[in-house]
Amino acid sequence: MISLWFFLGVVVLSPYVESHSVSGNLHAKRHVQEADNQYLSIRQQPPDTYVAAPYYPTPPGGWVPEWADAYSRAHEIVSNMTLAEKVNLTTGTGLYMGPCVGNTGSALRFGIPNLCLEDSALGVALTDHVTAFPAGITTGATFNKDLMYARGQALGAEARGKGVNIQLGPTVGPLGRKPRGGRNWEGFGADPVLQGIGGAQTIQGMQSQGVIATVKHFIGNEQEQYRMDSIPHGFMRAASSNIDDRTLHELYAWPFAEAVRVGVGAVMTAYNEVNGSACSQNSYLINGILKDELGFQGLVMTDWLSHIGGVSSALAGLDMSMPGDGSIPLLGQSYWAYELSNSILNGTVPVDRLNDMVTRIVATWLQMGQDAEDYPDVNFSSNTADASGLCYPGAVLSPICNPINRYVAVNTTEHADIARQVAQEAVTLLKNDNNTLPIRTNATLRVFGTDAQTNPKGPNACGSRACDEGVLGMGWGSGTANYPYLDSPIDALRRRNPNIDYYATDTFPSNPTVQANDIALVFINSDSGENSFTVEGNPGDRTVSGLNAFHNGDALVQAAAAKYSTVIVIAHTVGPILLEPWIDLPSVKACLFAHLPGQEAGESLTSILFGDVSPSGHLPYSLIRSESDYPPSISQFATPGDALNLAQVQDPYTEGLLIDYRSLQSHNNPPRYPFGHGLSYTTFSYTNATLTPNPSVVPLSEFPPPRAPKPSPPSNSSAPIPPFSEIAWSIPLLSRINRYLYPYLSSPPPKPTTPYPYPDGYTTTPREPPRAGGAQGGNPALFDTAYTLSVTVTNTGTRPGKAVAMLFVEYPAEVGEPKSQLRDFVKTRVLGPGEGERVELGVRRKDLSWWDVGVGDWRVNMEGEYGLVVGESVEGGRVRCWTGREEGGCEGL
Repeated sequence: MISLWFFLGVVVLSPYVESHSVSGNLHAKRHVQEADNQYLSIRQQPPDTYVAAPYYPTPPGGWVPEWADAYSRAHEIVSNMTLAEKVNLTTGTGLYMGPCVGNTGSALRFGIPNLCLEDSALGVALTDHVTAFPAGITTGATFNKDLMYARGQALGAEARGKGVNIQLGPTVGPLGRKPRGGRNWEGFGADPVLQGIGGAQTIQGMQSQGVIATVKHFIGNEQEQYRMDSIPHGFMRAASSNIDDRTLHELYAWPFAEAVRVGVGAVMTAYNEVNGSACSQNSYLINGILKDELGFQGLVMTDWLSHIGGVSSALAGLDMSMPGDGSIPLLGQSYWAYELSNSILNGTVPVDRLNDMVTRIVATWLQMGQDAEDYPDVNFSSNTADASGLCYPGAVLSPICNPINRYVAVNTTEHADIARQVAQEAVTLLKNDNNTLPIRTNATLRVFGTDAQTNPKGPNACGSRACDEGVLGMGWGSGTANYPYLDSPIDALRRRNPNIDYYATDTFPSNPTVQANDIALVFINSDSGENSFTVEGNPGDRTVSGLNAFHNGDALVQAAAAKYSTVIVIAHTVGPILLEPWIDLPSVKACLFAHLPGQEAGESLTSILFGDVSPSGHLPYSLIRSESDYPPSISQFATPGDALNLAQVQDPYTEGLLIDYRSLQSHNNPPRYPFGHGLSYTTFSYTNATLTPNPSVVPLSEFPPPRAPKPSPPSNSSAPIPPFSEIAWSIPLLSRINRYLYPYLSSPPPKPTTPYPYPDGYTTTPREPPRAGGAQGGNPALFDTAYTLSVTVTNTGTRPGKAVAMLFVEYPAEVGEPKSQLRDFVKTRVLGPGEGERVELGVRRKDLSWWDVGVGDWRVNMEGEYGLVVGESVEGGRVRCWTGREEGGCEGL
């Protein structure tokens, strides 16, 4: 999703206006579908080793038992729809053409309203009386599956209460390949399993409320710069993420597979290209991996204004165009809408492909129970905070809607408690020399840094949070929500301790008060966001600031450390920052990462600082000592070389599987703090480990058992091309909304005089089902638990606290996998001193497999042993068990 205001300026600067015809605007190139960019004379193609192979036709949905009833009902509905009603549901009504950030047309004869699509992954965006939850990266730092679910459930309840049909979250792509990447904070961490578990728990929570969750961005959207096919489309193509198939499966597609496995209703494609083919019309990704191999049953939508072709995208498996506009928004043009109607009538797009699009949309709506009479109507506008306003702000003339906002309060005390608990359990204690923390409530505190306070202009003063003023509760861009209030750290500190001097500046004062027992709390931050805004020189990605704190935060810490003997650093950050300028200074006794806490930034932090609870957060990424610790492919951004070069940016993923801790371990670069690091006010032991094989699965075969035959879903494939009367204008001219994207035509389209230039490899003959498929998420045998590792976690300290047990798999060396890979985690309840809890961690067949590109399946190494290490971080192993040994062969470390 992109900030819509960004495009208002772009449209004004557009050098030309181009009209596209959906039935003739695309040609096949390099065995992939690409727009015919006649205005781009300079091209740079992906290397020949990176190929987006054609994959046709689109596999229809409806063949998995979990969706059988919804598809049966949807099939009956769609078989009775007119062409206009079908097209209506596939295409957005246009930018600013309805109350939500995205709005489809309706099929009111069947009770299907204009579907409302709304940001974001941390709250219902652009409206009032909602909870601003902690960001995904904060949620990942809790390593608490129950909290991940609870947050998703609360988010879903609020979306439903506002009348949202499709909520645009969670985010599991970007994965965090590039530490400077602008939107990493929207996801759960720089690991596919952490992302997969966080995403799956969130989806299940959201959809338990009847809201359709949208997992995004599929796939390889790992930097913000050059991510988009420029507006107008074709001026400069989106960057191409060039990814080999093994890396694609084992890293970037992994969390999407977990999302599909739990029944996610919608997938949003990414802006970028992959291997030279745009994600919105990449048939290998959508048809091949998502819908065939992973068995995805829901709908696939574009990210906003990333739809670049009509026939090409329909054939490649796209189901919904958002927000519906074509090459240039706000001109009433579309690649679908009326153009899709044309393409159906002239036979360019098969009727069965349109039927599958619509059936997927309707089935998803039914699967979530949105046909129930008590499902709320939309009761807000994302375009205005006023009680009344334009119904269609993007139109030249729009009627007035009164009321347009009903100010329905969906933020509850319970939701605020969940938000506070997530923020609190995410707080990550990196350093605590001499048990400096917790501090006494009567300690004399000197507080420095603007990050401790609410933005003096108001917490929502900067649209889409596109500024770095005050405490950083979330990054910027479309992944945000309005704060109903913001409990700042300084307010929470003052509620606890009146002995505070606060210096609301990021420049160290010339004459601060200094006494012998003073404790200095220094607040710093690092911000990033979506490429639609530039903040302090950073165009989404942290290109200018790098991995350093904003506002000369390093200098602020250093100056405080030169004056005070006890300094505690608190960082609110979107991701990794470099601590080397000050972390080893003698006065810097403690350091906390509070990540992005949302509205509950104050009490969630002070409950840790004053020892109400022990910190239990863990790093969802590694903290490196120098950016050179990573290879250039992940430490730097792909660029066209110079500002005047319009060649497509190529981003080769030459590091393969080696990102974050996988890279550091492979290159023997010890981090400052490893992935998973997090201290507590107490200590824990991990003892009495046992490894129990599942006798129905172990010994494992080299490949999973063959998938079951694929059932035949309900089909509308025999439907003939409908008559023109089904799509002829039925709305009087004076009643039409200018620029609104309708499905209607004034006259039948002419019959094609030459064959349509379909993409190379296009066919309507169904493929053999892929051997790696068979159910939602893939072959169901992949998710069979092969081993259960049990271990007793005991509080060996003097204070109560929660512990996290992380399980990492060590593959046999000959497989060529990274040294350690996270496969599961569990968080204990609060354990009192001396109290223990027996926890279990599962290892599935897939967790021990690697992707065999030649075979196209997940393969287990039959030689050698797998090590299963449980500990508190990737470098903090406490016990190791071996597969294939007597009684698990477990040992302490």
